[in-house]
Amino acid sequence: MKRYARSQNKKKNATTPKHNASFQIKIGTNLDENVDSVKKMLDEPDDLIVRELSIGTDHQKAAIVYIKGMVDHKLVQDNILKTILEKEPEADIDLSDYFYQEIIAISDIKKVKTLDDVSLAILSGSTALYIDQTDTVLLMGTAGGEHRAIEEPQSERLIRGPRAGFIENIGTNVSLIRQDIKDPNLRFKTHEIGRRSKQKLVVSYIDGIVNPDLVQEINRRLQSIDTEYAVGSGEVEHWIQDSFLSPFPQLGDTERPDRAVDALLKGKVVILVDGTPFVLIAPMTLVETLHSLEDNSQRWIVGTSLRLLRFLSAFIAIFLPSVYIALISFHPEMLPAKLLFSIAASREGVPFPAFIEAMLMAITFEILHEAGVRLPKIIGATIGIVGGLVIGESAVSAGIVSPFLVIITALTAIASFATPQYSMAISFRLIRFTFMIAAATLGLYGIILVYIMINIHLVNLKSFGVPYSTPFGPLLLKDWKEMIIRAPIMMLTKRPSYLKTMDKTKRDPSNE
Repeated sequence: MKRYARSQNKKKNATTPKHNASFQIKIGTNLDENVDSVKKMLDEPDDLIVRELSIGTDHQKAAIVYIKGMVDHKLVQDNILKTILEKEPEADIDLSDYFYQEIIAISDIKKVKTLDDVSLAILSGSTALYIDQTDTVLLMGTAGGEHRAIEEPQSERLIRGPRAGFIENIGTNVSLIRQDIKDPNLRFKTHEIGRRSKQKLVVSYIDGIVNPDLVQEINRRLQSIDTEYAVGSGEVEHWIQDSFLSPFPQLGDTERPDRAVDALLKGKVVILVDGTPFVLIAPMTLVETLHSLEDNSQRWIVGTSLRLLRFLSAFIAIFLPSVYIALISFHPEMLPAKLLFSIAASREGVPFPAFIEAMLMAITFEILHEAGVRLPKIIGATIGIVGGLVIGESAVSAGIVSPFLVIITALTAIASFATPQYSMAISFRLIRFTFMIAAATLGLYGIILVYIMINIHLVNLKSFGVPYSTPFGPLLLKDWKEMIIRAPIMMLTKRPSYLKTMDKTKRDPSNE
């Protein structure tokens, strides 16, 4: 039976066509057969448009093929159909060369001779022009269709700054970067990912500033991606990051063109993926995840104060619940007497130890936060506020938790929202539970042990060869004025040294 099953599997595998096989079939000279080949390969979809034409006085047959909804119909009508039908070419000329050189008023046009090239172009929004008795097909760039308008990013709101945000169309995103950087050294290198989706991925950098080794390493990792379809930039991030076991994000992500431009001018690389408004920034350090572009828009004293406030908020979001558990359960003598008596009075009648009490409140908050994100915008905000108030008040009234812990949970939640990058905020929330378990086990000693372990992990973690703990380890004091504080703009003359850029100065040397 096993031998029979193996033989049947071999027969099945031999007769089953491979879906990812390449259609390197040469285009013939018969128009009807060529059009039928495209229809059969795509299984004759309803949105495939085939417009047959009769050209010139000798009525030579031709056809244009495209997918409805993926092309700019005005471009097809005015620059292809109208121009072809208005012209009457002379007899006995090569129509493909004639249309290519003199008639078609589209800049993005090329000749191909294989069915694979034609199919990929049509599925990407191009229009194919078939001509009878010719084995060459003209592919014209007519990609269009409906796209979301450029609007303010939802995940990175600023009080003072531009309101434009990236959208799902990679061509528009590239143009948004070009509008801000009019440097001839700005480079955009295109990759293709996804065996089935054939998505475009663009690597952007400024030649002459960026470290060439960084660009080479990023391109190498991108070429190693083996997937059928990249759902978004997040999946690309998972493929090319240094350590998939780390809870910390090793690439930045943003919806803001100004943040991407700022990264490019520092000497970083920006990765744009078609179909998502989020672009990736590489490399990234721990400190930079707490930066906001609004720091640069404010006066240096205000910008520095806001940045330091975010650092403090990160420590509160990570350590406050665990410190509460450790002090209540193991080290009450470290609290002032009046505060200790107040906490003891508030916990009178609470049936759970401090750890269980804190975990219940933390998990409840995480559920409310997740529900608020998934619900519609208006309802989500209401659920978050009303749910937190009602559940907190009810839990205190029922004697399940103490009022003091409700304050701790609320302060922790507010502090966690101060982290600008959402992926890092999630990491802080995850690490918070680790510290809470350590505090319930060994008190402050457990917190210190986990803190040491995380620091060991951070100093060993890299982002494309750059130490993640920069500028603390290695210690780069000259980078502190831009990474830890926000020094006056006149003092920020150098690019970050950890990037090892080719052009290390931001100013024209002749003006210094």
